Amino acid sequence: MKKLRFIPLAALGLLTAACSSDDATSAQQQAAKNITIEASIGNMTRATTTGNTTVFDAGDGVSIYAWTGSATAVAADKVVNGVVNTLGADGKWTPATPMLWADMVTPHYFLGIYPARTVTDFTADPYTVDNTKYEQSDLLVARQTSGLTATQNPVSLTFDHAMAKLYVNMNFRNQWDAAPEVASCEATAAGSCTIDYLAKTYTAGTQAAVALAAKDAAEGYARSFSGIMIPQAGFRTITLTIGDQAYVYTHAEDIPLEAGKYTIVNLIVGRNKIELGEVSINDWTEGTTLNGGQALQ
Repeated sequence: MKKLRFIPLAALGLLTAACSSDDATSAQQQAAKNITIEASIGNMTRATTTGNTTVFDAGDGVSIYAWTGSATAVAADKVVNGVVNTLGADGKWTPATPMLWADMVTPHYFLGIYPARTVTDFTADPYTVDNTKYEQSDLLVARQTSGLTATQNPVSLTFDHAMAKLYVNMNFRNQWDAAPEVASCEATAAGSCTIDYLAKTYTAGTQAAVALAAKDAAEGYARSFSGIMIPQAGFRTITLTIGDQAYVYTHAEDIPLEAGKYTIVNLIVGRNKIELGEVSINDWTEGTTLNGGQALQ
């Protein structure tokens, strides 16, 4: 014969309260498992650039990768594998799919890339600049390798410029009645490379003509061009085309192109030669100036 067990109503109330409490705790735990990010740009989708200052715009997307194990190598099995986070008008980043911590205590490492891109080889990712798509070529990378746990949510990511930037400004000798139109300005440099994201190293490709885009003339100059460039050594030559004539300037030494820095080359163009005003190499936001000489056509 089965024994009937009676539970007092008061006890039922306690059980109901306990279940409600468990549900609330479970919801809180589930929320705590979600990875959220805060992103900013360090000292340069679609990122808006004013001068040499860059900010993210609403609608921009960044790819987020997260892993556990080693801070020095992106693991094959990732906790987050390239989930695109999009910036909303409210200033918050929303992931395309939920990003979850592996657990609450294991250190996690993070890599963010803008514009959003799928990476399969984090030690040799092929990248090519295209100055007809100026802003899209300005690759930004954030690395957070201190080893964060879920208690350090949201994850703060600072994006730095992975590319270099080149400005070419020019004035013209009075051999011209007025400043001539410059049909093109090209740098003889590598326009592609492979990137090791964590080591912050670049293997530049073969040098070729890299077109720079015409910009509003810098103060004190008649014509200006600029472009995003692969960080590299060996860059020395700039070619201007005026009418059907090519004017070539070759520097005696390498003109530095460094990640996160912009290089300014100021030229004085005559009909028979180009003189170098100066070359300055600056951080994305200031730096030193190198005085130069001249080069014949």
